[in-house]
Amino acid sequence: MTDESPWARNEVESPCVKICVVHPQARICTGCLRSIDEITRWTKMAPDERRAIMEALPDRATLLRKRRGGRAARVGEV
Repeated sequence: MTDESPWARNEVESPCVKICVVHPQARICTGCLRSIDEITRWTKMAPDERRAIMEALPDRATLLRKRRGGRAARVGEV
C-alpha cells in the first residue's frame, strides 16, 4: 500500500483566485489574468497548454496597471 492519496492528481492547478471580473479593455480576468476562452476551456486543456498559460500570466499583469479613473479618464487621456 502506498502513502499517496487516491485523490491526488498530477495536474497543473488553476490560477483562479475567486476574483472574477473581466477588464473591459484588456478582456482578461482581473483576478487570474486569463481570457474568458482560457477560463472556459481550462478543464479540457492538455497539461502543456495549461503550463504555457501559467507561464504567460505574470506578463499580462502590465495590461491592468494603467489607472482608468480620475482626471485622465474625464479629459480623455486614458
